[in-house]
Amino acid sequence: MESKGKILLVEDEQGLIMTIQDRLIEERYTVDSASDGALGFEKALNGDYDVIILDLMLPKKDGLDICKDLRQQNVQTPIIMLTAKGQVIDKVLGLKLGADDYMQKPFDMMELLARIEVQLRKRKAIEAHQKPDTFSFSDVEIDFKRMRVLKNGEELMLSAKEFQLLRFLVEHADMILSRDQLLNEVWGYDALPSTRTVDVHIAWLRQKLESDNRFPKHIVTVHGFGYKFVSD
Repeated sequence: MESKGKILLVEDEQGLIMTIQDRLIEERYTVDSASDGALGFEKALNGDYDVIILDLMLPKKDGLDICKDLRQQNVQTPIIMLTAKGQVIDKVLGLKLGADDYMQKPFDMMELLARIEVQLRKRKAIEAHQKPDTFSFSDVEIDFKRMRVLKNGEELMLSAKEFQLLRFLVEHADMILSRDQLLNEVWGYDALPSTRTVDVHIAWLRQKLESDNRFPKHIVTVHGFGYKFVSD
């Protein structure tokens, strides 16, 4: 029977792990677990989960730090935070750091299941309107979610602006983009760089991405107008 979703449970109480895990499996979820914060963070960062159930008080790395660091790494997986403390400041801080929901121990399993379903519905609605997380052309693969670019399987070191410029070009593939338009969209209206800045960043991208940057196939110049990204 098809799984309803993949859940990561980060919790250090073994009894609670077994209780939640058994019930989730019974409800046709695939469940992975971690009993300390360091392992939980590693799994959450590198795994492909639909929802993370995250305890607040954990050994090695607490839930608030995990939540904050995941959001800083642009991991947007829904997080339901669990705590036995029940203090308002914890709830407020957790939500501010990027948690999507919050439950106080002890809780009813039916309520937890309902909250998981809410997060899954939200995620599906968001994904329906989102652009793809990855994009490939030639021997290059872009992971927009993790802000990584690989060429022949090896990661390229791009600056933040190079990545933003590449993303804008890819998202507007086959459209002719003027230097002024790229300046406004990538650097912002309040920035002070010149159109020469665009040319320099385009040149850097070509050196890193094109097989022969003297004769670019993907980031091409449209003389008198600007630039255009052409996929395979």
